[in-house]
Amino acid sequence: MDAETGRELSYIDGVEPSHQYQHDTVAGNGVVGDNSNEPSQTRTISRYETRERFVITKNVIVIGLAFMIHFTAFHGTSNLQSSVNSDKALGTTTLAVIYGSLILSNILLPMTVIRWFGVKLTMALSLFAYMPYIGAQFYARFVTLIPAGLMVGFGGGPLWCAKCTYLSTVADALTHVEGHKSQKDDNTVKFFGLFFIFYQMAQVWGNLISSSVLSLTSAGGDQESSANVTDTSKLVGELCGANFCPNVKAEVNPNLVPPEQSKIQLLNSIFLGCMVVAVALIIFGVDSLKRYGDKRGQSDDKEISGCKLLMSTVNMLKKRRLLLMLPITMFIGLEEAFLAVDFTKSFVACGWGISNIGFAMICFGVANAIAAGFAGGVAEKFGRVRLAALCAIINLILFVYMYFYVPKQGDYLSYCAFAAVWGICDGVWLVVINAFYGILFPKNLIAGYSNFRLWESTGSVIGYIISAQLCTSWKLLILMCVLLVGCTGYGVCEYRVSRKYKQLENVISERL
Repeated sequence: MDAETGRELSYIDGVEPSHQYQHDTVAGNGVVGDNSNEPSQTRTISRYETRERFVITKNVIVIGLAFMIHFTAFHGTSNLQSSVNSDKALGTTTLAVIYGSLILSNILLPMTVIRWFGVKLTMALSLFAYMPYIGAQFYARFVTLIPAGLMVGFGGGPLWCAKCTYLSTVADALTHVEGHKSQKDDNTVKFFGLFFIFYQMAQVWGNLISSSVLSLTSAGGDQESSANVTDTSKLVGELCGANFCPNVKAEVNPNLVPPEQSKIQLLNSIFLGCMVVAVALIIFGVDSLKRYGDKRGQSDDKEISGCKLLMSTVNMLKKRRLLLMLPITMFIGLEEAFLAVDFTKSFVACGWGISNIGFAMICFGVANAIAAGFAGGVAEKFGRVRLAALCAIINLILFVYMYFYVPKQGDYLSYCAFAAVWGICDGVWLVVINAFYGILFPKNLIAGYSNFRLWESTGSVIGYIISAQLCTSWKLLILMCVLLVGCTGYGVCEYRVSRKYKQLENVISERL
């Protein structure tokens, strides 16, 4: 066991915590450690712990609510990009720009922005950077959407690193407040699970709003659609699902005709209001990490710039732990890109209609939120590795079934079932892998989560690039291969960490 890994594992087990939280005085709340009146002190500490648990949980919930409202707008808009802004692949290109700039953002910006503004204000400013993307939808052109997409990408790196840092820090704080240092891993997983309950519900509300607005059709339009049902049904089986290729246009399949501009602008107005509310929630509803003696979200005393974070990111590639985690991290980005672009267009829009994309994605959002909520508890009882293995098997079966599935016109049960199973798997992957990064790199959280977002974004960019180049059948095969490689690397990493835990326990037991 190398010295660095030993120190990090010691930190994980609570042997050498970097944050000096005390039961008597935590973050200036003034619980005085006077041993002359021990019963009174015990009651005071008990009341303090109850209050502090409430404050910590409240902060996690408010962050979750803010992200839910904010990404209600972002996901609701992004899920329609490949279908609504399909001319010259404008929507898909914009999404590729977003995640391409997110790669640079993850490397260069998080540490610098968090050092300047702190974790809380970084989240608020980063959420604000998403607003021009919604504003650009009112006049969707390359000249408006591409710069707005760049702003989203540059805001995304600091946003997600700040969020992950906040959750990991308050999980550590709760562990020390309660005096159960051996439960830090569980607190981390539970907080990420709680956060992702809210975050994944964004898919529900965003898609419910979009489908409700876009499905308000005129009577004449309904009659025209009914007249073409027979011809469309023949085309769906031949052109949709795994058979779908990027050259299929609305002239060939009437299901791909975009909605009216008036409805799209109404939708954009609603979504822009959602983002304003989200920023206000972060500013006025979340406590600063100064409460826990942490101004930067950094677990050691060093403050590094973006350039140093870049060097730290490159140096991390020398660590076998990170290299083993890269494929599964890229898989998460790849499958999210496939869902947002290829599933929505190849299966739902092509076989059911653009206005119904939201209804299918609601199933994804509900299942995703439920899976994220239960993932922490299931991992604690069932085991993180077992949960990930079960998720991988279900994910692989889903891909194989979708590959051989023959689409039918209006087969909403199948489309919703695909989305729901996909949501379960995605929810588990997000919770398990996010939490595992916090466990692997507890003394360098920002650099660790920066790497997570970097390689997740790389997977997304690859997914958006191949979306306009390959047929859906090839993309499903790529997903299967990356999933198998990723699960192998993740399994090896879990085995190595588990073995070093046991070695550390043996050393401690020998000293005792």
